[in-house]
Amino acid sequence: MTPRKINELFDLRGKTALVTGGSRGLGLQMAHALGEAGARIMLSSRKADDLEQATGDLQAAGIDARWIAADCSKEEDIRRLADDTLQRMGAVDILVNNAGASWGAPAEDHPVEAWDKVMNLNVRGYFILSQQVARGYMIPKKSGRIINIASIAGLNGNPPEMKTLAYNTSKTAVLGFTQTLAAEWGRYGINVNAICPGFFMTKLAAGLIKSLGEEKMASHAPLGRLGDEEDLKGVTLLFASPAGKHITGQWLAVDGGVSVVSGA
Repeated sequence: MTPRKINELFDLRGKTALVTGGSRGLGLQMAHALGEAGARIMLSSRKADDLEQATGDLQAAGIDARWIAADCSKEEDIRRLADDTLQRMGAVDILVNNAGASWGAPAEDHPVEAWDKVMNLNVRGYFILSQQVARGYMIPKKSGRIINIASIAGLNGNPPEMKTLAYNTSKTAVLGFTQTLAAEWGRYGINVNAICPGFFMTKLAAGLIKSLGEEKMASHAPLGRLGDEEDLKGVTLLFASPAGKHITGQWLAVDGGVSVVSGA
């Protein structure tokens, strides 16, 4: 085989990507990265209004984008999302499991129903959607890329002021899920990897960042900054494209170096 040029290795033309939690924040940033590289995009989140706006943003950038509203904490919604995407797009070559939830409470007072809410979306939802997409398209085609969004919160414990036990536990589970699924599905030509973002000013993290102080949070990173609207694009494209064809079962922290100094 003649080695491809670097621009060919990062070319996603002819591929289709499904991005959950894709109507804003990190999900929309990753959708832009995949779409800018040539992929067709199916966005999903719970709210149709947000999805319409996000899809319009992608289309204005020249990206072929569509949307399906679905709650990825509900099994029936997840299965409908996978089936409808395959019916409408004809393929899911790239799955980005990004939909997520958090809950703040001391461990001794953490509501069980809140624990279940976080786990259902952050772990169970990833499993059901990955299984449905793989059975419906990736396994028969012997090809696919699954990118799971974990977090540096899954790499170690928190400072005492950050009381997010369920969230941290769920993101640790995502890393184990990623590695185990990669080992099992490699025989089907499916690459499974995870991204561990640090602190980005997203809706999910904004409250915590503001309460602790943006400058203080940035000071914990060797690079002295929080993540911005570009910082997940490169790793997303690497994991999704032919450039990353020999990478599976891995995670990469995109955190300005926080996990380095914290000992993760």
